[in-house]
Amino acid sequence: MPAPGPGETAKLCRISGKVQNVWYRAWTIEQAQARELRGWVRNRVDGTVEALFAGPADQVAAMIALCYTGPKAARVSEVATEDFTGEVPGDFHKLRDA
Repeated sequence: MPAPGPGETAKLCRISGKVQNVWYRAWTIEQAQARELRGWVRNRVDGTVEALFAGPADQVAAMIALCYTGPKAARVSEVATEDFTGEVPGDFHKLRDA
């Protein structure tokens, strides 16, 4: 589980609004895998969704932009992001709720 490589970035995102029970995690996995990103997504007990996106900076930025819309049933009110410098997985998957 390496850190982001040269030319790559990693961002930790917290998505707020109506984002649970609307297939947000499944949609995120589909979108991130289509962009060949690494990381994970999970629900949080406070009603938000948290996701780590790692890969080429332009693809990470594109994924974050998509998070503002999400799947059809979602109503996103905020996407808070921060840089992430830790280790990231070699694929994109769902984690257990936190």
